[in-house]
Amino acid sequence: MADEQFQLPSPPFDSISSVKYSPTHPDQLIVSSWDTTVRFYAPTSPSSPSQLEQKTKFDHRAAVLSCTFDDTGKKAYSGGLDAVVRELDLETEGSVSGMVWSREKNALISGSWDRTLRFFDPRSSSSAVPSYTTPERVYAMDLVNNTLVVAMASRIFSIYDIRKMDAPTQQRESSLKYMTRSVACMPDGEGYATASVEGRIAVEYFDPSPAAQDKKYAFKCHRQTIEDVDHVWPVNALVFHPIYSTFASAGSDGTVSIWDHKVKKRLRQYPRYSAPVSSLSFSCDGSKLAVGVSYTWDEGEQGLKNAPQPAVYIRKVGDEVKPKGWTGN
Repeated sequence: MADEQFQLPSPPFDSISSVKYSPTHPDQLIVSSWDTTVRFYAPTSPSSPSQLEQKTKFDHRAAVLSCTFDDTGKKAYSGGLDAVVRELDLETEGSVSGMVWSREKNALISGSWDRTLRFFDPRSSSSAVPSYTTPERVYAMDLVNNTLVVAMASRIFSIYDIRKMDAPTQQRESSLKYMTRSVACMPDGEGYATASVEGRIAVEYFDPSPAAQDKKYAFKCHRQTIEDVDHVWPVNALVFHPIYSTFASAGSDGTVSIWDHKVKKRLRQYPRYSAPVSSLSFSCDGSKLAVGVSYTWDEGEQGLKNAPQPAVYIRKVGDEVKPKGWTGN
């Protein structure tokens, strides 16, 4: 199958922090950026579902670090350095660094650099927001069913049952030696994958039994040798395919790879992009992969001088995301 992708019009002007597909519409997505905006893209018309345009743009007072949809796909939420969660406009004390939507609780869950988790219920008329303290700053988070995984500074991971938030069900130290950059939960609820700034991914399982823990592993990735010098790049994003449970990883080397974690094998690496890949999202039907490409400040201000314009690409995916021998459920 030939590579098939197209670039979205009207991209952000600064680095892309997150791309997220709608959970109900395979051709709608939101893009958050350090340019203080969140942009909503949708088809130009019902007769042209593959031709997307920017439908609307939301402005924050500072850089936007995270965004997500609710389970209906009719509302979106964003948060960032201005310490505001939009669409509900509820303020927090520190920068909002991550957010997920819980279908089970019908609530938005946000994590912050101020070491808190907050639950926002859009149905509630009360201004009171349940808040829970974490041991460190929240760097990344993801949710599957009622299990919330929170990756923090100092390589700490807390695993919560969101029905009982008084204490984590498990607290772990990362299997990786360096700072966590991304985390993604397996769709089947068995575990999660996590990635670090030092070109490694770890596959972990929730079951604390010795038999389950013996299955966890880590591997090197997003590395290359240039003129006999090994270069190691941060892994910026992880996302699981909603049907096949394979996952995609994206790095500051500008590559996106597809992995089958069950057989510990890479299935595909797409052609390199012109800049680091900062965020990924599969469409709800698994037919497309949104790829956010922008400078990620790995080389400081010096690297910004030659950085290309940020861009979002929509890549159609095929059999390369299926496990070998896939016959369906």
